[in-house]
Amino acid sequence: MASEHWSDEENDLIVDDYFTMLAAELAGKKYVKAHHRRELLPKLKSRNEGAVEFKHQNISAVMLGIGQPLIVGYKPASQFQLSLVDAVLRRLEHNAPWLDPQKVRNLSSERSVRDPGALWVGPPPAQRNEPPPIDPQLMAAVARKYDVAERDERNRALGTAGEELVLDFERFQLRQFGRADLADRIVWTSKEDGDGAGYDIQSYTPDGSDRFIEVKTTNGWERTPFHVSRNELRVADEKRDSWCLLRLYSFARDPKAFELRPPMEKHVELTPTSFLASLR
Repeated sequence: MASEHWSDEENDLIVDDYFTMLAAELAGKKYVKAHHRRELLPKLKSRNEGAVEFKHQNISAVMLGIGQPLIVGYKPASQFQLSLVDAVLRRLEHNAPWLDPQKVRNLSSERSVRDPGALWVGPPPAQRNEPPPIDPQLMAAVARKYDVAERDERNRALGTAGEELVLDFERFQLRQFGRADLADRIVWTSKEDGDGAGYDIQSYTPDGSDRFIEVKTTNGWERTPFHVSRNELRVADEKRDSWCLLRLYSFARDPKAFELRPPMEKHVELTPTSFLASLR
C-alpha cells in the first residue's frame, strides 16, 4: 500500500535518484523530473507519482537540514521519517566528498563562482528579510542531531575553496577602489601560518585599515549552523573594530555571503559543544 512506510531499499533508490538529478542541476545539465519519477516507479512498492514527488520534497527538507544543496523545483516538505535522513547520510558517506569544490569552480564560465566580483554580500538572514522555507526549529533540530556544522568544519576542501573565493573577492574589491597596492599585500593567513591566528585572511579596507576575516563555508542554506572556536571568539573580541566573520553559503550552486561583526552574541546563539577534561 502507498500509505506504508518506505523501506530502507526504497529510500536508497529514491535518494540515489534525487542525487542524480541534483548533480545534473548543479552542472547545468538539463533533465526532466517526470521522466525520473516514471523510471523509478516500477522499482518501488505500489507507489504513485504523487507519492514519489512528495518524497522528493521530503529529501529537499532533509538536505536543507543537513546543510546540503537541494533541487530547486522540489520545495521542502517537513513530514519525513528519520529513516530518510539515514538514507541521505548513507548516500553521502558512500560518495564522500560527493561535491568536489574544485570541480564546482571549474564549471561553465557563466557561473558566478568564476567571477570574484560577482559574489553577493548581503545582510544576515532574519525573518523580516529572508523568511525560512520550512520550520526553522525543525531544521535546527536536524542540523544539531546530525552535526552539520561539524561536517562542514571537517571538509577542508570546502573550507579552502571558500577562503580562496573570499581572497579573490577582497583583491577584486580593493583594485576596484584603485588600491592595487593593498590588494597585493593581502595574506591568506590560514594557508601560510596555519589555523591558530583566529582569522583566515588578513585584508584591508580602501583607506588602509586592517581587515581580519574568518571564513565559514557551507553548501547549505544561509541558516546552516557553523562552528566558532574559543580562539576565534577571543580574537574577535581583541580586534573588535577590524575582525569579521564572512559566512559563505549555497557554495556549490551560487555562492552568497553575509558578514557578522563582534560581538558575536548579538547575531548568533552560542552553544557549548565540548569540554576540556583534566584528571583530578
